[in-house]
Amino acid sequence: MNLLPSVTVIATVKNEASSIGMLLDSLSKQTEQPDEIIIVDGGSTDDTVNMIRAHPLSQCGIVRVLVQKGANISQGRNAAIAAARGEIIASTDAGVRLSPVWLAELMKPFREQNPPPDIVSGFFLPDPHSVFETAMGATILPAATEIVPERFNPSSRSVAFRKSAWEWVRGYPEWLDYCEDLIFDFRLRRAGFRFAFAPQAIACFRPRSSLAAFFRQYYRYARGDGKADIWRKRHAIRYVTYLVALPSLIALGVIHSPLWWLLLLLGAVGMLWTPYKRLRSELRRHSLAGKIQAVLWVPLIRVTGDVAKMIGYPVGLWWRWRHRPPANFN
Repeated sequence: MNLLPSVTVIATVKNEASSIGMLLDSLSKQTEQPDEIIIVDGGSTDDTVNMIRAHPLSQCGIVRVLVQKGANISQGRNAAIAAARGEIIASTDAGVRLSPVWLAELMKPFREQNPPPDIVSGFFLPDPHSVFETAMGATILPAATEIVPERFNPSSRSVAFRKSAWEWVRGYPEWLDYCEDLIFDFRLRRAGFRFAFAPQAIACFRPRSSLAAFFRQYYRYARGDGKADIWRKRHAIRYVTYLVALPSLIALGVIHSPLWWLLLLLGAVGMLWTPYKRLRSELRRHSLAGKIQAVLWVPLIRVTGDVAKMIGYPVGLWWRWRHRPPANFN
């Protein structure tokens, strides 16, 4: 068994007065407590910082708050890690509720695996408050059974890594405002660091509560993909599907035979099969009307996300062409 080094939990926040208490409460209930918690505030204009400082965890001296007005998520995480005394960094986000064993499960591979890993990927689950949010979670979030541990790239809302690994890859890319944790993961993999998966290290978070908020989220994600120049093939497939295959099949069905529309049906089944499979287990607590609403929301959510990505991606590419950021893996 390996002896576990000291552990620092980090998070970045901005205007999270409505949710910061949930995060801190879940940290206070951890079965294994960190040596310290560092929270970087990016310039909140609400009561976030005061609420952190008034929380019992802060009164115990375990929490430090760093205010860095205007810092983006990457800058905030890098500042927190640079200030950390821990040799292991456990990262999470505002707006999440951590399971009581979150930190213990993240730390378990560091103790028990031989050789121990450098990065441990936790997992995340939706915490829906409505029928729409239930459909949203099923549409966009993978189930644990779908994960291939060897290829899973952790989200920084639930991950632990050695501070020395962070130093080796020069931290999170501060020129990126979205998908920064993916580029961080890619750099770690390219450098040869060892990954492990801890599916019980769960961070629960609330999905977006409206189509407009979801559209903005996925537009920004795709813009980040363009800025970082990642997932070219995925985005190309999406453009071909919506701008070439879909109109072609509709035209063939009108001009030649409606049998062509069977291919549209098969395509829709392929696109929606996995979300509906996830949704099935989530609908038990909803009424019949709620179940029907959720089933109808899924295709609309899927198409909305795809359109948002198709708009956001070229915006990110244009930004990349104008700004010439550093290569992702350097």
